[in-house]
Amino acid sequence: MIVVQWSALGLGAAAGTLVSAFFFLGLAYGMRSALQGENTIATLAVSAVLRIAALLGIGWFVVTQAGPWAFAGYGIAFFVCRRIATTIARVPVQAGGAK
Repeated sequence: MIVVQWSALGLGAAAGTLVSAFFFLGLAYGMRSALQGENTIATLAVSAVLRIAALLGIGWFVVTQAGPWAFAGYGIAFFVCRRIATTIARVPVQAGGAK
């Protein structure tokens, strides 16, 4: 029988939620900056490199400090946050603003 380390799973989920929220906020900011700026490709590339490096670096730190159950929580939190972010992104924005 597999023994689940719930505290490690929760710690990983908490860290994953926080990092993923910043990841997707950074994605939104990077996209807006790229679409409004002149050097779109460079802006998107720098944004992607920074976000991915931070996500993987912190994920590596979580797994080395708290073990595989924390990493599982970290990964699950990322996919939950991804689902929330894509759902929010699909909501249409009204041209004149909400009244």
